Amino acid sequence: MSLIRTTLRLITQPQRFNIHPVLDQSRYFKRWVAPTLRELRRRQKKLGPQLPQPRSGFIEWNYRAELFAFGKRLHEEFQLDMLQTAFTQPSYVEKEYQRQKDLGIKDSDIQMQDNNQLSERGAYLANECVRAYLKHSFPDVPLEGINAFAAYLLSTDMLSHIGSHLGMIELLLDADYPPEKESMARSLLAVICAIEQTSGQERAFLFIRDFICTQMNQRDLLDIWHIADPEQMLKQICEERKMGEMEPRLLGDCGKNTVLAAYHVGIYANKTLLGHGFGEDVATAIKTASLNALQEIFCLQDNARPLNFRAQFKPTNIKAIEN
Repeated sequence: MSLIRTTLRLITQPQRFNIHPVLDQSRYFKRWVAPTLRELRRRQKKLGPQLPQPRSGFIEWNYRAELFAFGKRLHEEFQLDMLQTAFTQPSYVEKEYQRQKDLGIKDSDIQMQDNNQLSERGAYLANECVRAYLKHSFPDVPLEGINAFAAYLLSTDMLSHIGSHLGMIELLLDADYPPEKESMARSLLAVICAIEQTSGQERAFLFIRDFICTQMNQRDLLDIWHIADPEQMLKQICEERKMGEMEPRLLGDCGKNTVLAAYHVGIYANKTLLGHGFGEDVATAIKTASLNALQEIFCLQDNARPLNFRAQFKPTNIKAIEN
């Protein structure tokens, strides 16, 4: 009897079915998108190549906010007026004067300064700091090599490369767009001076170390410092450091009188091997061995210890700002 009741109860209960949701396929790209894009592309090709448009031409551009954001990206506290002066080129000031003159304004009162003074001070700071870092990192390199490394780091191409990657292209106030490399380099040096006047010389030195000196990382130093006559320089170094007279010796050769000839030459001084090199003839092998010997003496080997970019140093001959 209980079995019959249980069966009737199961029959009378409403059956619950697991209803799975039906996937409705829909197009996310409407039919008008492709024809519209083709038409826009056709009109763009009809207009031809266009000049790059500055970001300041957009409606939502806020120059003061961009200056504030630039300082926060660098973790620096700038005075916005001074930072704007660091980005103002002399050509932009002349352009503003000419624009007001064309509008008929005779007595134009433009309260705007260019970055000439700031860039000069920044160039002085960068030169002293870079040289101090190079002398600290390469104590065995002579003055000629230090000058070559400093010229590489402080060149216009390098400074403009650093400034462009810091997002300074859109912040520059220049008569031309995009700005020239000289304008980018001048503005970067002016920013260094602005950091000094706002946060002190120590912060300026850290900025130079972190953004300019780090460009020496993983560089072939002999590509930067081109030694015209390595054999003559090696002779001079041996005389100055009293290492004895250098003597090239043939260590081995193969393939004589063939196209694939190879010579292995070693440079000795006081029975000590200074360096060795290979070449297709003896003269080339001596030159290569001399370069290798200079690398060993100056500690410029490819497997040398990496540069210390956390070194704390301060140039001692920094002049104060002249009021």
